[in-house]
Amino acid sequence: MKPIASVLFVLLVVLQIQLWFGTHGVFKLHNLEDAIVQQIDINEQLAARNQQLHAQVIELKEGREALEDRARSHLGFIKEGEVFYRIIPAADEAASSSN
Repeated sequence: MKPIASVLFVLLVVLQIQLWFGTHGVFKLHNLEDAIVQQIDINEQLAARNQQLHAQVIELKEGREALEDRARSHLGFIKEGEVFYRIIPAADEAASSSN
């Protein structure tokens, strides 16, 4: 009877080790659940960013004002009849004259 009890006890210990520390164990499950929550947060942030970019694309395709504003701010375009003045700070002027 004693050898059977010993074998059953060893089997119980092995099964418990597999349950807690195995490749499909409880600790691995908690780690995977945390990783899923983090990935869901990242996906939500990326989905919000995609919605913003999609809204910008629609605005640029449909609205002339948005296209004009982007051309002015990023490309330096000016309207016909406008005068563009560029003011250079004194510190930049002194640095460029020393070269």
